[in-house]
This record gives sequence, structure tokens and C-alpha cells, in this order.
Amino acid sequence: MTGGATTAVQVLLADYDNPVHADAIVDLLDSYALDVSGGGQPLSGYARTHLVAGLKARPQAFSLLAWDGDQAVGLANCIEGFSTFAALPLVNLHDLAVRPTHRGRGVGAALLAGVEREARSRGACKLTLEVLSGNRVAIGLYERTGFAGYQLDPAMGHAVFLQKWLEEGSPDA
Repeated sequence: MTGGATTAVQVLLADYDNPVHADAIVDLLDSYALDVSGGGQPLSGYARTHLVAGLKARPQAFSLLAWDGDQAVGLANCIEGFSTFAALPLVNLHDLAVRPTHRGRGVGAALLAGVEREARSRGACKLTLEVLSGNRVAIGLYERTGFAGYQLDPAMGHAVFLQKWLEEGSPDA
């Protein structure tokens, strides 16, 4: 069932040393990767094996898990960066994943509120994220929670997210 009544969830900062949390992070990210908005392909064996240890090794990384009872139903993976213009930390929301069974029930909004609380506690000046232009549901959520396109001068246009895979970092390597 997708949509429906709002689900009361508990959002917690993930403990990368907790095997239940670690399994939930991998499972939720794999579920997101399998979705069309996540590319439609499962996580590689390498990613499944090394994801949590890689996050744990980076003190600027944090993850939030949304729980509906004892079931992990949502995930936010974040990486702290630095705003050179503000000379303050920023937090990039790298992944936001909600189980298909819990979409449209407030889980994403609860995770975004948790990300904002954690970012504020770290002294961050802003949150950033990227989203596929065709993911209208996610864009709607982001706009409802205060996100907007980035631009400095309207005459220069809006920011565009680009990438360049390095051979050893590509998902096919």
C-alpha cells in the first residue's frame, strides 16, 4: 500500500557499529537503488559489503533511520561539507530513501526534519541535495519543506549538477 494515513515514525541517528542499523542502511539503500528513481539496479556486492564501514570511516558522514515500530522504513545519508562563501559547514543530503510501503505517509518529511536538526546541531548554514528532474514527488516534498533551486544571479541561471566517474570509482569497475 502506498500513501494513506500519516505514519508515526521515530527518526534516530544511525549507529554504524550497531548491526541492526548497519543492515537497515544497506537494505534501505539497496531498495532505493532498485527503484527507477535510484537507477533500477541493485547495489554492487562491493557497495553492500563496504558501505557502512566507508560511512563510519568518514567523521563528516551521518545517517538517519526512520523506524515504524521495529521496521526500518526510511534512510537519509548525509555528508558534511563546507560553504566557502559563508565559511561555515553545510550538509549535503546524499540519499533519501523511503520503503514503497511507507511512501506518502510523512516518513520523508520526518527524515528531512531530522536532517535539519542534526545539521543545525553541527552549525551548518544550509542543506543541499540533488534530485532527478523527473522525480516530481520528491521535488514536491523538498519544495514543501523549504528547498529551492540554487542561483546567485538570475541572469546567470540556476545551478546544474554534473558528474565525472573516475575509473576506480565507477559502479562498473
